[in-house]
Parts: sequence; structure tokens; C-alpha cells
Amino acid sequence: MDLIGTTEGITTFFVPVQDAAARFPPGSAPIFFNRRMELNRDATVLLVSVLMPSDYLDAMGASGVRGLRVANECRIPVTINDRDPKGIELIAHNACNANLPVEIVQRDAGSLLSERSFDVVDLDPFGTPAMIVDAAVKGTRRFLFVTATDTAPLCGAHLKAGRRRYFAQPMNTEYHGEVGLRILLGFVVRETVKYDRGVTPIFCYAREHFVRLHLRLLRGARAADETLKRIGYILQCPKCFYRTEHQAMFPEGKTCPYCDIPLTPIGPLWLGSLRDAGTLVQMREQLGSMVLGTKKDLAKLIDLCIEELPTSSHYDYHRIAKTAGCSPPHIDTVIARIIASGYPATRTHFSGYGIKTEAPLPVIIEAVSAPR
Repeated sequence: MDLIGTTEGITTFFVPVQDAAARFPPGSAPIFFNRRMELNRDATVLLVSVLMPSDYLDAMGASGVRGLRVANECRIPVTINDRDPKGIELIAHNACNANLPVEIVQRDAGSLLSERSFDVVDLDPFGTPAMIVDAAVKGTRRFLFVTATDTAPLCGAHLKAGRRRYFAQPMNTEYHGEVGLRILLGFVVRETVKYDRGVTPIFCYAREHFVRLHLRLLRGARAADETLKRIGYILQCPKCFYRTEHQAMFPEGKTCPYCDIPLTPIGPLWLGSLRDAGTLVQMREQLGSMVLGTKKDLAKLIDLCIEELPTSSHYDYHRIAKTAGCSPPHIDTVIARIIASGYPATRTHFSGYGIKTEAPLPVIIEAVSAPR
């Protein structure tokens, strides 16, 4: 296996040579490594450096880069697991080369998590994490991190796969990235509360081809009951931009007040905030002292997540402008107009054209289409 050296953060490691001409270069190598996930790994290193857990499991290590970086840059005990012997060989080579005392385990992740527990369990599979979440909850003491790259099933483009994997009804809306994240979080919640444990989002975001959850798990039936209060549905009009949130285990039949047709339920999913503001402020403060390759993009992402309102969907104001037959003004102008009308409004990290607001739909349309 031909290897090439690379560096992320302050960690140098080796990964298999990829075919740059391939349609998906990471899939051309015998062990998976995706360079485009550097921000995802940078965010993990930054958050772990703030939380300072007692130990960390990279449950599906592949190249092991995430776990190696946590060990080297956060200086906490790390276990890296993978069931592929070639992956284990590469992880051991990199750990030895960097002189990192990580524990390397060759097990099925579900089997490992049924026998041992860790302060942080990090799931970063190729595709869906759905099959391993139950085991991960049982093996997590405090923090559960989850990546999903099967955005088509989560966001509604592959409807049947989304139903099978996440027991939810997605919908391919203009805010589909947020739908995908909230469906994944809602699924993790349902896998957690059955063990009388609650969930608090710390830093959850969607970017490019993946969604990422960083969660704190709490013990006790009361925590589980409080968590369940955040499960519900977005009821979306299939004809216009109207939608409303419905907090309940089962959807309620409602009609669009503008089109007089039944609203389509999306969910069950997580309603409300996707982050802990205090932790994100700490991450933003810590960021300046760290060596991270995606520092600029990560700072922007954190700032947007701190700012954005906890509504469970957002509006693409360019699409609203197109429907209204007008030229869209600058996003800051639209937000200022909504605020002047008496309603809060912010940008969102989900889209450069996205606006989060509690304003009624006519107010939003007027803010987009009013003469300049």
C-alpha cells in the first residue's frame, strides 16, 4: 500500500495514495480518508479541547486520523477502533510514527460498545450511522458525536431509504439541509430516551455533504421526558412557503391558511435549538490559540451558529423573490425590514440565502419584495 504524508492541525500522519482522476478519490484507496472533512475534524478537536473529557473513542477509525488528532492535540486518553486489519495496520503505523500512546482495537464497533464505555463516543461511518447509534448510546458516559453522510435519505431526495433508516418522513424542501440534521437528531433522541437518558445539543451543524451532531447525554427519566418535549414535526404547505411547528409524538392534521390545502408533516424530528451558546462562545475564544487549517471557515460557522434563532426551519429569500417576481435585495436589508416589523430575524449557517425568523409569511414576503 503506497502512503503519502500529510498534516492537519499540528498532527502529521500517513494516508493511502488516492486516484485523483477518480470520480470520488477517497473511495479509490484501500483505506478511506476524505480531505474535505478537515473542518469536521478541526471542529471535533476544538470542542474536545473545551470539554476536556476523561477519554475518547474513535469508534470507526478507518485511517484513524480523527482519533490521532484528538490524542495529539487535546492530550487525553484515546482509543481507536476499526474492524479492518489494513486500517489497524495503518493506525498503528501512524501512532508509532507520532509517538502517541493510543489504544488500538480491532473489533466490531457494536460489540465493543456493548462491553465498554467511554466519556466521548465518536461515530464517523461511511454513510449512515443508524445501525450503530443504539450501541453507541449504551457505551457513552457523557458525550456522543455523530456524523452522517447519507444526506439524500435524510433530506428527502431518497424518500424510502430515509424512512427505513431513520423511521421518519423527510421532505425535499428549500431548507432540506436543516430537515436532514433535525431528522438525524430526532432519531438519536429516540434511540436514547428508551434508556431513561436525555439529550442536549452542544454543537450541531450541516455542511456540504454531511451533518454532524455533538451531544451531551444526561441520565434519568426526568431528563428523558424533558428531551421528548423537543420532538415534533414541521407541517409544510406543499404549494407555498408556509410552515408551522407541531410539538408532539404524532402529527396533527392542519390546513394551510393561505392555500386551504392539507399541510404535509415532516418528521418526527428535533424542534428548537441546535447548540449550547456558552460552549460555542468558549470554542470561539479557544480558536485563536489553536493551529487549525480551517480556522477561518470554522470561526464563521461558529459565529453563525451562535447568532441564529432556534426556529426549526429557515426561508430561502431568493426563492421567495423568484416566486414574487422581484429582484432580491441584500440579505441584511431583508433581515432589517423583518426586525423593523417587530419580529426577530437572523442569518443561518445552513445557507447563504437562508433567514431564520418567527415572522408570519406575509411579513417575510413584504420584506423581500418591498421597493428599494
